[in-house]
Amino acid sequence: KEGAQESYVAFAKKVTKKPVVGVGRFTSPDTMVSQIRRGILDFIGAARPSIADPFLPRKIEEGRPDDIRECIGCNVCIAYDGYGAPIRCTQNPSMGEEWRRGWHPEIIAAKASDDSVLVIGAGPAGLECARALGQRGYQVHLAEATKELGGRLIPESRLPGLAEYIRVRDYRVGQINKLTNVSIYRDSRLTSVDVREFGAARVVMATGAGWRRDGCGKTHMRPVPGSDGANVFTPEDVFAGQPIAGPVVLFDDDPYYMGGVIAEALRARGLAVTLVTSNPLVSEWTYATLELPMIQSRLMEADIDIIANHKVTDIAEGAVELACVFTEKARRLQAASVVMVTTRLPNDALYHELTADPDALKAAGIRSVTRIGDCLVPALIAAAVQDGHRYAQELDGPTPADVPFRVEDIRHEPPLYPG
Repeated sequence: KEGAQESYVAFAKKVTKKPVVGVGRFTSPDTMVSQIRRGILDFIGAARPSIADPFLPRKIEEGRPDDIRECIGCNVCIAYDGYGAPIRCTQNPSMGEEWRRGWHPEIIAAKASDDSVLVIGAGPAGLECARALGQRGYQVHLAEATKELGGRLIPESRLPGLAEYIRVRDYRVGQINKLTNVSIYRDSRLTSVDVREFGAARVVMATGAGWRRDGCGKTHMRPVPGSDGANVFTPEDVFAGQPIAGPVVLFDDDPYYMGGVIAEALRARGLAVTLVTSNPLVSEWTYATLELPMIQSRLMEADIDIIANHKVTDIAEGAVELACVFTEKARRLQAASVVMVTTRLPNDALYHELTADPDALKAAGIRSVTRIGDCLVPALIAAAVQDGHRYAQELDGPTPADVPFRVEDIRHEPPLYPG
């Protein structure tokens, strides 16, 4: 937690006259200033917070703490950097694109037309899209089917260890509330007729994605037999607090964090949980975000049984059949309930309904209908935020060239060591 390292570094100023710098993912300006004023530190080291918001010090100096994009500690920056790919940040979609696409974390070009934009869905992609379009000066209408803004961020931030993820929503809602040209419509589930009658020239579909119940994903190309039973659940069912009987078998075919945190949430209900994963380790991809050891230990300490390198092959009432992913050797487990954490499908029915009738769109004055974020490709929250930002950046501009990498041309630079 922020400031937790204070007790470990408080002695440093007493044993040296040299300036002391402290790290520990500081995100709160109050905590930073407090440690400086109390003489604990002379400097605050803030690498990840500065990735999330390169202008963090200036905003503190100017008394604008509510404009700070606070780091959520997801370590997506570390993961991408480790892969040698352009660095990414969940909170700051311009990170890694300053040179490649010319994006600035604070400045964005003014609007290039008087087109109004209807953004459908207020999850991470929709919120960032509406915020950035609003900053450009477009008239934006943000329609959310539920009463609460945030989309997937709301239930996920309530899972064990993910509370800070809600900052992705809070920052964007706070910025949107300052814009008079962005209107928000809560509890507004739109139909194709509603969209056509709305009168917006541009329609952006940010309606997210939903977890599959049938077990299809990385391991299974076809539905698992028995996955249509009443004893089979998805993460959305867990989010909604649906009654789930134990013992529970959770089939984790997803390499990121969801399987582990859902297992923890079910264990917190007092249920016996066995996590079956097709991977060698639970939440295997989190080795890239440096979270893997903590996830493993948390699950073990919670007395969650882990069966790695296995898949669920059949679901019956009261039991499931497993098979080794390498040898196909079978085994049977008791299970009153099965939770599938495999893959997600886009919630894109409205998009297809709208685009199936181009003449009706033209008659309604709708110039384009575009999917963004999980509605286009279910992925990381960071990817959804960046996709929403990219739409806003590129609206009414020339068709961007594909620039997977851009490197500095040093052929005409003077030699480093003349002679």
